[in-house]
Amino acid sequence: MSGPASSRGFPGSPAAELLNVLELEERAPDLFVGTTPTTPQQRIFGGQVAAQALTAASATVTLERAVHSLHSYFLRPGDPHEEIRYQVERIREGRSFSTRRVLAHQTRLGEDVAIFALTADFHAGERAVVEHSLPMPDVPGPEGLPGLGEVVAAHPGASNGMRVMRRVVEQRYLSDPFDPEPRVPPDTSSRGWFRVAGRLPDDDAVHAAALTFVSDLTLLSAGLARMGGGWGGGTVGASLDHTVWFHRPVRADEWFLYETDSPAAASGRALCFGQVWAADGTHVATTAQEGLLRSLGD
Repeated sequence: MSGPASSRGFPGSPAAELLNVLELEERAPDLFVGTTPTTPQQRIFGGQVAAQALTAASATVTLERAVHSLHSYFLRPGDPHEEIRYQVERIREGRSFSTRRVLAHQTRLGEDVAIFALTADFHAGERAVVEHSLPMPDVPGPEGLPGLGEVVAAHPGASNGMRVMRRVVEQRYLSDPFDPEPRVPPDTSSRGWFRVAGRLPDDDAVHAAALTFVSDLTLLSAGLARMGGGWGGGTVGASLDHTVWFHRPVRADEWFLYETDSPAAASGRALCFGQVWAADGTHVATTAQEGLLRSLGD
C-alpha cells in the first residue's frame, strides 16, 4: 500500500514544508489526521485540504493504481487552529479501478462537523484505444517572467493573501493578475508557470497531491478576469467545489504551465476551468471549480 508523504531527506527546503503538510498521522485504520502550518489566514487554504484528502485516499490504494480523477466539495471553512480528521471509505475495489470517498471533519464548539468531501478514483492503466490532448499554447518559458515577489511589490495592498504561498510555490506570470483592464473574448484566459520550490520524492502520489494543492491557487481568479482588477478590491470569493482529472503523470517540482478561464458566471457563482501542461508540452491535467463571488458591499 502507498503511505502518507514523508519529508525525510528533504530537510529545510520549501518542498519539505509542503511534504510536512501532506504527512498525515494514521490514527486508526482508514483514519488519517492532518494539521495546518502557522498562517495569518482565518481559514485553511482549500488546496491544502484537497491535497491532504487525496493523500489519505492514496494511502489505502496499491501503488500500481494511480489517481485519475478527484471530485470534491468544500462544505465549511477550515479552522487552521484545529486538526483535520480524514475518514476514508473504500467504495470499490475492482479488477482495474479503486474508488475512495473521504470525509474531512473538524471540531466546532465541541461538535464534530464535516468540512470537506472528496471522491477519488484510481486506475491500474491499460492500453490506449484512442489518444489525443490539447496542444500547449505558444508562450514564453518561465525564465525572465515576473514572479510572485514582483507582483506583491507592485500590488502590496491587493495581494496580501498571495504571500502565504510565496515560499512553497514558485510562480511566473505571463500577465499581471491585477490588471485593471477586463479580459474580453476571444482572449479571456490567464496563464502562468508554477512549480513546487525544491525537490519532491519520486512518488507519483505525492506529485498528484502537490499538483492538487497548486491547482487551487489561481483557478477562481479566472472568474474575475472579465471584470479586471483581481482580488483585494471590493470582491471576495470562496471555492464551492474542485475537480482534477489527471491525464498523465506530472512532476509538480518542475515547471508546468497552468491556463485558466471562466466560461460562465451567474447568480453570484463563477465556473472556472484549467488546463495543465508539463514544460515539454505534455497535457497532464484538467481542472474545474465553481466558486462564490460576492461584493464586500453586499
